[in-house]
Amino acid sequence: MLSRIKDIATKLAPRLVEIRRHLHSHPELSGQEYQTAAFVAGVLSSSGLHVQEGVGKTGVIGEVQGTGADHRLLAIRTDMDALPIQERTGLEYASRTNGVMHACGHDVHTTVGLGTAMVLSQVADELGGKVRFLFQAAEEIAQGAHWMVQDQAMKNVSAILGVHVFPSIPAGSIGIRYGALTAAADDLEITIIGESGHGARPHEAIDAIWIASQVISALQQAISRTQNPLRPVVLSIGKIQGGRAPNVIADQVQLWGTVRSLHPETRAHLPNWIENIVANVCHAYGAKYQVNYRQGVPSVQNDYSLTQLLQSAAEEAWSSDRVQVLPEPSLGAEDFSVYLDHAPGSMFRLGVGYKDRMINHPLHHPEFEVDESAILTGVVTMAYAAYKYWL
Repeated sequence: MLSRIKDIATKLAPRLVEIRRHLHSHPELSGQEYQTAAFVAGVLSSSGLHVQEGVGKTGVIGEVQGTGADHRLLAIRTDMDALPIQERTGLEYASRTNGVMHACGHDVHTTVGLGTAMVLSQVADELGGKVRFLFQAAEEIAQGAHWMVQDQAMKNVSAILGVHVFPSIPAGSIGIRYGALTAAADDLEITIIGESGHGARPHEAIDAIWIASQVISALQQAISRTQNPLRPVVLSIGKIQGGRAPNVIADQVQLWGTVRSLHPETRAHLPNWIENIVANVCHAYGAKYQVNYRQGVPSVQNDYSLTQLLQSAAEEAWSSDRVQVLPEPSLGAEDFSVYLDHAPGSMFRLGVGYKDRMINHPLHHPEFEVDESAILTGVVTMAYAAYKYWL
């Protein structure tokens, strides 16, 4: 069966490169993937899949029904949205949309999903059950998975697999991670409320900008002294707004940031921990405050048996030398985790780095590129893992 999958995928490889380049040239932002979704639906339909459009707003579902009697339903998820980044690769198939770029590899993810669907549609006679392909919108704003779930995309799903490109792994290889793959990502907004005054007479005011700086410093220092270093927490303030004039002491400052963590127990106490620090600093200097902590997506926790399935499929397909067991998780976030509240799952890392380059630019970089030979690696790995799921 592996030889059959490889043969079909190899014959499809030139077409898959064309698909990826088309998607890369025509990126669409989160929640606006109308042309991408129509293109995906067309490819799926022409491959004989049963297709549903408009799932999770601009998402698409395609299904392949195997001939086996196993009632377990396997889902395979890929995402379709791009980022608000101006591309600087200089590629002939670079983005044609000003200020929008597939800088996170979702064009590759979508292509791998389509390629896997095309392969499995040709070997449906050997599949033990049904495969449901989820082409999801709006991963970059961590909303698309919620939308898909709300539209019943996970109904009756027994397990789910996913893929994400990884430029630090060379093309032709994949990365497997047991347990935590990505971090939980939460949103933080802090408002410091002081009293305005003349810049020459600070003792008559309560300087919200200075107090905000003390809050930022206190939070960063407290992480290193009060959080378990074996359970990492990253708190980054990415936006500050306040003040009206150079000679007027600001009476209000707003801070926006992101909070990343790996362990559910740590995540649970972070809102109170942050508010206590903010409260203590503000109390010391006579300011008031507001803290708004919003939980985002949880950590992706890869299921052990499904990760074993991916590892064994990849090792059989490509040899153990081309499969890396990743020793560390990423503190990036992935809304693939939302699906894991409904079924066990596992996501693998697809190496897309060029072996002969000194620098492979990271995800979200305007010069991010992928070695397109990785597409075949991803399709074969995913298709063969799907086949082995029912064995």
